Amino acid sequence: HVQLVESGGGSVRPGESLRLSCTVSGLVVDDFDMGWFRQAPGKEREGVAAISPGSGRRYYGDSVKGRFTISQDNAKNTVYLQMSSLKVEDTAMYYCEKGSLRGQGTQVTVS
Repeated sequence: HVQLVESGGGSVRPGESLRLSCTVSGLVVDDFDMGWFRQAPGKEREGVAAISPGSGRRYYGDSVKGRFTISQDNAKNTVYLQMSSLKVEDTAMYYCEKGSLRGQGTQVTVS
């Protein structure tokens, strides 16, 4: 049974930082591509970042390039999203995903 559990969201001011965590059980994060996406009320889902352990590549949405960093800790089987220089438009529910699987999400509010 695969489970993805996000945490680390909260309310911050523009320019501040947050680190989101996605703790995974039931699979080894180093064996699969993992990613983060976000969705704000009334808006389309937006891919934020992805990591491909096999190639070491990282992918970022245009709106977050240079501000967000995706990483993973294999010992903790956890994927992180470090978010810096947050903007009001980053406000959304953030989800960790692996293929069609996703967690319950964690809310990020920037105001």
